[in-house]
Amino acid sequence: MNSSSKSPSGLAQRMSDRRRAGGPVNSAFRQDSGQWSRETFTMPRGDAREKARALFARFPKAAYMTEIEWWRECDDGQIEFTIRRLRSSD
Repeated sequence: MNSSSKSPSGLAQRMSDRRRAGGPVNSAFRQDSGQWSRETFTMPRGDAREKARALFARFPKAAYMTEIEWWRECDDGQIEFTIRRLRSSD
């Protein structure tokens, strides 16, 4: 690893490259990194609420440390959000 890749701009570039290489194709994108599992969804507001509730029911916060890691409202009114959880509750 050269010294430029250790700088903040180098880190930002690597993160951008990784995101671009594995970006979402459909409305759901899954990324597993270590013990964390992340899924990104883009859907209408009502559907996004239902999806988040279903995921919290399936992977309870107490066991899987489930959380909405990031969300935004898109220009077309849809909600894009990333939910993060532990891969296993063991």
